[in-house]
Amino acid sequence: MKKSCPKSERNIRMAKKIIWSPLSQNDFISILNYLQENWDATVVQGFIEIIASSVSQISNNPKQFPLIYKNKKIRKCVLTKHNSLFYRDRKDYADILRIYDNRQDPKKLLF
Repeated sequence: MKKSCPKSERNIRMAKKIIWSPLSQNDFISILNYLQENWDATVVQGFIEIIASSVSQISNNPKQFPLIYKNKKIRKCVLTKHNSLFYRDRKDYADILRIYDNRQDPKKLLF
């Protein structure tokens, strides 16, 4: 007799590896530097927690955020009213491409 996994166990997926592009790393560092210079440690820590939570969500369920640039397969995760994270879902991993200031001209957004 063949044993089968309970239904809940069959739907469990492994979290995808996250790879940060050099541009996204620079974006993150620039935002942190700005927050550290202009805000208190609570705001900085809050932003770090938002990033960590969002990256974890992307890792566990990368298709949950909308596809913004269909031809490039780029998705957008809104972090705050000021910042969004752009990423590409690959077969075995997710590429974090940019963390972008929503107040800037989106036509200047490069990947």
